[in-house]
Order: sequence, then structure tokens, then C-alpha cells
Amino acid sequence: MFENKDSSPTQLEDLGEFGLISHLTQKMSATQPSTRKGIGDDAAIVEVGGNFIAISTDMLVEGVHFDLGFTPLAHLGYKALVVNLSDICAMNMTPTQVTVSMAVSNRFSLQALEELYKGIDRASKLYGVDVVGGDTTSSTKGMLLSVTAIGQTGAEEDITYRSGAGANDLLVVSGDLGAAYMGLQVLRREQEVFKANPNHQPDLEPYHYIVERQLKPEARKDIITLLKALGVRPTSMIDISDGLSSEILHLTTSSKVGCNLYEDKIPLDPTVIQVCEEFSIDSTLAALSGGEDYELLMTIAQEDYPKIKGNPDLTVIGHMTASGAGANLITRGGAAIPLTAQGWNAFGSRDSG
Repeated sequence: MFENKDSSPTQLEDLGEFGLISHLTQKMSATQPSTRKGIGDDAAIVEVGGNFIAISTDMLVEGVHFDLGFTPLAHLGYKALVVNLSDICAMNMTPTQVTVSMAVSNRFSLQALEELYKGIDRASKLYGVDVVGGDTTSSTKGMLLSVTAIGQTGAEEDITYRSGAGANDLLVVSGDLGAAYMGLQVLRREQEVFKANPNHQPDLEPYHYIVERQLKPEARKDIITLLKALGVRPTSMIDISDGLSSEILHLTTSSKVGCNLYEDKIPLDPTVIQVCEEFSIDSTLAALSGGEDYELLMTIAQEDYPKIKGNPDLTVIGHMTASGAGANLITRGGAAIPLTAQGWNAFGSRDSG
């Protein structure tokens, strides 16, 4: 029998998603020789016949991760695949297969699920992955999606973990940040206006870029191809799903280093800056804590800098430091502020799309 000797229950919100995983699995260890990397990275790594396989699973729960009040089902199916493929890319590996499982209530018709699968099919074709299985069951309330993504590489040295960063490595990010979060703010505002006035027809054209970043994100498989073409192997890497600050802290914790992130180097699309002003939200805060950008955050050796210099898809936003220095945001005014993980907490009260 399992016994709980502590009479005062711990709230899951106090632990957060990663604290909960760490606590529940602290006594577990890998015993199979084929398990090369277990819990604690974007994907697990298993060796099979000399090939290295990455495996990652994520769930999307209605009312927690998505709102069907403004999320088309085809977009949801597309996004469900992409967010999992992004984890494989974050291991510097190529996604190859997925399985899709779902639980749905009887308020969903066959036609609705066909729309969902249009998005799944479109993403699988675009990214060149096969849908090879899954499961379906009933739900008493709403929809739940669970996708497992599989990727592979034939060379173990090509795999990039969170734990490989060294002091003085450069901190580099793909694309721009904060757009998905600001797209979510626009969608929620328009949803509230619609509730008050059902005849209201929102004009989302000025917000097209940031709304698309929220509803239809892309996994940066192209960045993996680019890095190989440039001859750059990141020393560590992670995808940005929970906000820049949280992901930096994952890298510094796993690699046992510190970090200086420079505020004026964070890449922001002009639309993000404009909409942040419209909502009176600090654009740096949107990038640090917003999440769901699914860009790749990586560290590279300083000698590789000439290979990426001037590349429009990659931006150097800081550098790693000795572990004792901590992880800090260097503001435009030159002040050093400790980074805190204020991104998405699956068990907290903070909203998500």
C-alpha cells in the first residue's frame, strides 16, 4: 500500500509543471541500455540498432491550452503536431513519425473531427512526418489531444541536449519573440467584444502576423537544416514554449552555468511593439514570459560566431557565464536583474491559449 505520511497536502501550483515532474520521478532511473537520455530534456533518446531515436509527448487540453471560441479546429490539429515536432527539432534531430490520441465529448460531430484532422494531415505533409497510430476515447467534457513525436539521427554527436552549454558560449535565438502571446491578447479582447455584441465583426487584418503565430505556429525544422549547412552544432538547445526567461533558466540549470541576456538584443517584430503599446504591456515582458513562440534557443561556441554573423534567422542575445554569476537580464540602462521563471505554469492561475 502507498502511504502519505504528510498530513498537509502540497498544492501543485507551488511546484509547477517541471517541479512536479522532478518530484514524481526523483526515485526513477533508467535500467535499459538502450535508454540514452530519460526525463529532463525536450525529448527522450533511445538507441535502436545504432540509430538514435527521439521521443516526445505533449497534451493539449481544452480550456487549459486552447479555447475553441477562437481556435478553428483545423488550426488546432496543425498546432497539436507542430508543438511536438518542435521538441524534436530542439534536440537537433529530424522528426519522422507521430501518433495522435484524443478524447472528445459527444458535442463534437464527425464533421468537426474531420476539420481537426485536416490540420493534422496538413502539418504531417508539410513537415514530412507520418501519422502512424494513436487512440481515441470519450470525454465527459470537452477535448483532449495527446501527440507523441518521434525523430531520429544516425550520429550521436549530432544530438544537442540542454546540458552542453559552457561559460562564454553565445546565447542565440531564432526568429522573433512575444508575437504568440500578443496574438492571444488580441483574440481574447475580440472574444469579449463579441460576447457583449454578437453582431460585432472583428477586423484582425492589422494583427495578422501575431494572430497566426498564436493559432498556427511553426516548428523551426528549417533552422536545423540551416545550422547543418553552416557547419554549426549548438552546444545546448531548447524550444521556447514557456517564455524566454523560463527556457534560459532550463539551460543554465541543466548546464550548470550562468547567463547574461541583453534586453536591447531581444528580437521583436514591429507589430509586437505596436500591439504591446496598444495593450500597455511591456514588450520585454511579453518576450520573457509570453511563451508559445516555438523558436529555438541555443548556445554556440564563440568560434562559430562568424558562421552565423549577419544571418537574418539567428540573433545573438547574450552569453553564458560562470555558474556563480546567475542568470541576469541586462537592461537597456545597464542594470542586471535576476531572471525569474514567470512563464506558463500548467497548474497555476496564469492564462494560456
